[in-house]
Amino acid sequence: AAAAKNLALAGAGAATTGTDPTTGEPVTAAAAPGATPAGAGAHEDGDCKLEGRRGHSALYSGIMSLRKDLETIQIGWVGELADQDGYIVPSKNLNESHKQAMREKLWAKDKVVPIFLDDSRAAGHYEGYCKSVLWPLFHYILWDEATDGRIEKKSWDDYVFVNQQFADAILEQYQTGDIVWIHDYHLLLVPHMLRQKLPGAAIGVFIHAPFPSSEIFRCLPKRVEILNGLLGANQIGFQTYSYARHFISCCTRVNGYESTPRGVDAMGSTVWVGTFPIGIDAERVERQRKSAEVLPKMDAIRKTYKGKRIIVGRDKLDLVKGVQQKLQAFEKFLNDYPEMQGEVVLIQVTSPPLVENPKLEAKIAEQVAHINGTYGSLNFTPVHHYHQHIDRDEYYALLSVADIGLITSVRDGMNTTSLEYIMCQQENHGPLILSEFTGTAGSLSGAMMVNPWDYQGVAKVIYDALNLSEEDKISRHNQLLKHVLTHTAQYWAKNFIAELILNVGTGEQSTPTPYLDLNVITDQYHKAKKRLLMFDYDGTLTPIRKTPGAAVPQEHMLKALAAMCADPKNIVWVISGRDQKVLEDWLGHIPNLGFSAEHGSFMRQPGGQKWVNLTESLDMGWKNDVIEIFTYYTERTQGSFIEHKRSSLTWHYRMADPEFGAFQAKECQNHLENAVLSKLPVEILVGKKNLEVRPTIVNKGEIVKRLLGQHPDVEFVMCAGDDKTDEDMFRALAGPNNANAARRNSNTVVEPYNDELVAETAAKIANATLAHSREHSPVMPHLHLSSSHMANGLAPGVQDATHLMPPHYPGTSAAVAPETNTTTTSSSSSSSVTPSSLSTNDVSRSSISSQGSTGSYINNSSGGYNGERFSITIGHALKKTLANWHVTSPEELIRVLGILSGTVDS
Repeated sequence: AAAAKNLALAGAGAATTGTDPTTGEPVTAAAAPGATPAGAGAHEDGDCKLEGRRGHSALYSGIMSLRKDLETIQIGWVGELADQDGYIVPSKNLNESHKQAMREKLWAKDKVVPIFLDDSRAAGHYEGYCKSVLWPLFHYILWDEATDGRIEKKSWDDYVFVNQQFADAILEQYQTGDIVWIHDYHLLLVPHMLRQKLPGAAIGVFIHAPFPSSEIFRCLPKRVEILNGLLGANQIGFQTYSYARHFISCCTRVNGYESTPRGVDAMGSTVWVGTFPIGIDAERVERQRKSAEVLPKMDAIRKTYKGKRIIVGRDKLDLVKGVQQKLQAFEKFLNDYPEMQGEVVLIQVTSPPLVENPKLEAKIAEQVAHINGTYGSLNFTPVHHYHQHIDRDEYYALLSVADIGLITSVRDGMNTTSLEYIMCQQENHGPLILSEFTGTAGSLSGAMMVNPWDYQGVAKVIYDALNLSEEDKISRHNQLLKHVLTHTAQYWAKNFIAELILNVGTGEQSTPTPYLDLNVITDQYHKAKKRLLMFDYDGTLTPIRKTPGAAVPQEHMLKALAAMCADPKNIVWVISGRDQKVLEDWLGHIPNLGFSAEHGSFMRQPGGQKWVNLTESLDMGWKNDVIEIFTYYTERTQGSFIEHKRSSLTWHYRMADPEFGAFQAKECQNHLENAVLSKLPVEILVGKKNLEVRPTIVNKGEIVKRLLGQHPDVEFVMCAGDDKTDEDMFRALAGPNNANAARRNSNTVVEPYNDELVAETAAKIANATLAHSREHSPVMPHLHLSSSHMANGLAPGVQDATHLMPPHYPGTSAAVAPETNTTTTSSSSSSSVTPSSLSTNDVSRSSISSQGSTGSYINNSSGGYNGERFSITIGHALKKTLANWHVTSPEELIRVLGILSGTVDS
């Protein structure tokens, strides 16, 4: 016999193999619910007996409904096992024959893949990190015990280990085109672990628990790792809009990722975030509530409480279920409405939790005794409390005879008891009193909402519910019943998977740009007789700082830049949004360095001292209107300020609250578009934590075009930038054969590359995330870097199969786009070759030839030089960009410049 209750709530997963009904392609959906849906009892001969387990019926009903269209494979922990006498069997006593027997029986029964965990690891994962750290935090309960951190570290290690076991189990079952569906907070790291191995997989996550606000979540020591683990998914679902909004806010405030109300831009991809309220299996509940075993028990309850109005509560004995608040409110009801004493009874069933709470149990018992002693008599007991599990027939009988369903949770993910109560009240039409803090509150508008902390308010609602007219009761019930019958568990599962397939197929996932290949750039650099090199400043030559004045150049950057300028073959420009004075003060001492200031408004030729104002003939009268609007928002946004430039104005909000600053920036942008852009020749440039208003004909791309026109005979062009303002430069360099354009025109999103290239690009995503995590907290133990990359900090040559692996520096990106000035282009730039037709070596050659090939041309716009040009653009690794190569930080770019100039040993 299996100890079924011990199998209920360990993190687990399920994968589903089948056919996508929309495409006919093979598909696998994977889920990670509690433990396996069947308990197992071990026999000495290695055989085992399976028994059904209770709990999570809505979840399993939803997953099982997918079998109509998809072949499902569930992956789950087996939980604690019992022997024939009912005693728990330690995991170390299980031999291989036991495990193999369970594997075979579970697979034959429901295509379940069991995971076997050591008892210590399982306890550290579930009772340790899940229930002692994550569960309290997600339910707004902060820890009240100070420790030295050793217990937490052990629990975290166990949590990572178990998550990796699930990831490995899914990988064993995964086939190309499968869908992976992961459930709840027990497996928050699995999406990222899978993404490292399966960059093109469709991965969905659903969180059944509440998700706290950023002010609560940021208390979690491993907050960055948890968020990055979740962001490995394509889609993340929550029970309510508020939980989804909290998650997006945490990604913005804690990890600094950009976001929209629909999702989060992280690691080069858009992770969609949605609301998918779970339902119940209405047909099953309807069938079970009308079973022959239920009716006699309904009659027995009516006979026991004849002449009384019955209020029913059924909760797990947890702090967040609000049982204490319910009893306090019921006592207030009896006190405020004495005429109801002797007329109303509360039947409260509290099922024991997996981890007992003796203190809470004692408090509940004390409250019940107090109410019964104060308002009861020899022939009347107002509160009937049953601290036990009740069977299904008794449960449905109790819900069916109730006059009121009372749910007062102080924090609950999704309370399905309320949905089952509605199904059982089709004859009685009893009203539902529901806490506004439950996940179902947003969906059940026909319920009578209460704040469980407002005892007097709850007492009044109980009184009002008991006195509702029959017409009002029927109206409310019909409204609730319609929702329950249409938003079932089956609808929830199909809707989530359909949205996941849709979002994966929209093309919003960015194709990862390859890491800058040092061998290729070095070879082409030294071949060229004349070179044009153009660099942004902030975020490219120097890291982004909180205040603009703090971004002073570092000594090694100045040395590398000076060496590049000293080479007579080089024409070097810094094209920045900074004003002339800053560029002169910081970089003006470097000989032969050209400058463009204020995003293309001013130019100073290499070796010259005179600045040319390209906006001199423009009317700057628009500044007064813009200053007025910027001032309005500066006064109302703490931490923001205005930067005045000769030809532009910039409003910075980097030091403001991330969410409020972004909100105010959008409001300010709308204000400017309506009041200024419609009547004046200016444009708004949305940068990193700033808005800039400038004349429409001024941008960095115009400077690049001007420089290319001045130097038509250059054979090597390099352009480096890191944000949206630099995309104008990349656009000016990009030709029709741009490899990025070819990638963006592809409709294939799931598995966009062949297997070899997928494995290579995966490393870039994983290590970019790791680099970001290192800035905030220690590295997760399951992540590793190649020792060869740690050694030189640069990607190896194109012949190396891992040439797309970035180093471990924190966050910049680079890419390469061919400058095409040709009438005849190299055939290697053609995009007609499909990824699936290439071998590993073909992929490497194709990646380079299509992105870094030299274009031969017969004539150009200025008519003279016949030769070759090699163009490289460098952009940010975690941003969508027109750049075709990436590096991971300004430090890495400076190292490349040092190697090219000979100041750094390669």
